Amino acid sequence: METRERRTLDFTNKNIFIGIDNHKKSWKVNILCESIDHKTFTMEPAPEILNKYLRKNFPQGNYFSAYEAGYCGFWAHEQLEQLGINSIVVNPADVPTMDKERRTKNDKVDCRKIARCLRSGELMSIYTPSREVQEDRTLLRLHIQLTKEQTRIKNQIKSILGFYGITISEEKAVGNWSRAFIKWLEKIEFKTESGRLALDIQIERLLSTRKTIASLVIQIRHLSKTDRYREFTELLISISGIGLLTAMHFLVEIVDINRFKNLDELASYIGLSPGEHSSGEKIITGKMTKRGKSHIRYLLIEASWIAIRKDPALMMAYTDYKKKMIAQKAIIKIARKLLNRIRFVLKNKQRYAISVVN
Repeated sequence: METRERRTLDFTNKNIFIGIDNHKKSWKVNILCESIDHKTFTMEPAPEILNKYLRKNFPQGNYFSAYEAGYCGFWAHEQLEQLGINSIVVNPADVPTMDKERRTKNDKVDCRKIARCLRSGELMSIYTPSREVQEDRTLLRLHIQLTKEQTRIKNQIKSILGFYGITISEEKAVGNWSRAFIKWLEKIEFKTESGRLALDIQIERLLSTRKTIASLVIQIRHLSKTDRYREFTELLISISGIGLLTAMHFLVEIVDINRFKNLDELASYIGLSPGEHSSGEKIITGKMTKRGKSHIRYLLIEASWIAIRKDPALMMAYTDYKKKMIAQKAIIKIARKLLNRIRFVLKNKQRYAISVVN
């Protein structure tokens, strides 16, 4: 009678690389060994199932996984780490892509690309904030979304008025809408009930959104007084042009100023760095890149307009820039100066004093 020898799998000191293309209902997974493409398959979006598969087929191995940042956030990364899998989350724009991968894009191609780049060491992890910070971000980002929604509704109301030839002043068109202005809107006469109803519904939407924003701002103010943010909020609002809301938006996105080596790196993260096209000795500096935190960039530019009216040094700098360029470009340079001041007070934990920080 033959006796078959049972072979025990042992991947001690062997690296296993897992590329994940994640979706709401499924994951496409590609697994690579150091020199072999093991398998590409579809599975449930469950880290524990992937962990069981790895432990069964590659026992004692060193597991490394990566997926692209997106709608699913960091929960999968956190669970993979807890299960003993070395996980990173990467910026989709930073994953090296071959020409044929651009021409044929699907889940299988994407997960294989991620696994390949992970194995070759070409991927760089993005910063992973704590769960508490992620939840704070959700609250602050909701404020941005509601503010945009409020602007959208106001534009829709102005569109209705414009359609029927009802004019409003430029000041009312772009400024805050007072109670008196809202009452004026409510008294506008239409030929039919339908026209009146359409405007009333939009006014109700506007008032409801404004009420929600006001409630949300109160919660953000409470959050700014917690131990996580109190000290840094007080530092930031000492800078001309920086209000509490701008300070909080900045803090929840930046989290730790020391993770940026210099001002250029911080400016690039926010999106205040110009594009560059260089060849040999020829260097061409272009417009700002589209990368970065667009809402933080917007808030910083808005703060810069306020700062040049309050800070003499920034006003002088803005005046000098205006001699060489248009206002929109000049204010971008002021925004970068303002960012430098933000970096200074956060790194040194020192309140800003006018004309001390350049």
